[in-house]
Amino acid sequence: MTKKMTYRWQLRERMAERGWWKTTDLAPLLADRGIHLSAAQTYRLVAHTPERLSLDVLAALCDILGCSPAELIEIHAVEPHAQRTGTDETIGDITKIRAGIRPKRARVT
Repeated sequence: MTKKMTYRWQLRERMAERGWWKTTDLAPLLADRGIHLSAAQTYRLVAHTPERLSLDVLAALCDILGCSPAELIEIHAVEPHAQRTGTDETIGDITKIRAGIRPKRARVT
């Protein structure tokens, strides 16, 4: 089985260590380094985990925060879980559970 790689975006934590709580604090610092993002883009960069990130933006963030890319991106390897197979016993148990909770047929008079 193959491992799945996941990551955790740590930009908000690195900003908090420096006492920066607003995303608007980051925009002028990025602009000084040639990265011009809208307020919405800056907010998404800080508040959400980006799926794609320009190396220019990553380099600018590392320069602003005085950190390495490894401090912004925490990488994890997730072991895949054993595949579950539907057995007759499992299907039988589900059927037994559902049999007891079926609604009664309504009679309209």
